[in-house]
Amino acid sequence: MKFFAYILISESHGTFYYGSTADIEKRLAEHNKGRVRYTKGRRPWELHYVEEFASRSEAYQREMFFKTIEGRQWLKSQGIL
Repeated sequence: MKFFAYILISESHGTFYYGSTADIEKRLAEHNKGRVRYTKGRRPWELHYVEEFASRSEAYQREMFFKTIEGRQWLKSQGIL
């Protein structure tokens, strides 16, 4: 089974959301249908960046990295943010 760490961008606000999931298409649909409290008020969302992993824990660790200062600096240095 594949797992993903992802970054969404709000088309209406230009803000980013970091997450991890096993089903990226289903999760994006949940964000855009307003089923996620944090992202509900900033719809619509577009998939901005995604990485694939072999385990749930690896995907979650990568999500947590994106949320750190070092992670954001890395994302900026790669031209992702």
